[in-house]
Amino acid sequence: MKLKDGFLLRTVAGQTVVLPTGDELDLNMMITLNDTGKFLWERLNEDTTEDALVQALLGEYDVDEATARIAVSNFVKKLSENGFLA
Repeated sequence: MKLKDGFLLRTVAGQTVVLPTGDELDLNMMITLNDTGKFLWERLNEDTTEDALVQALLGEYDVDEATARIAVSNFVKKLSENGFLA
């Protein structure tokens, strides 16, 4: 899985936001990410799997595997439901 093209990750007023780009801007596609969301988003710029994202979280954060799996699953589900994944 990988992110669709057409989004920019930026820090605005101390918050990480994802902004749509292109000719048909849909500001409903603008989202705010926490640190974990930003971490996962950055890894989704390359083709990856949920298992790889879980392993990345485990390497970066002090979290158990069950919690990491739930976090990744929920994040990927939200992105998919909202059209962010290719």
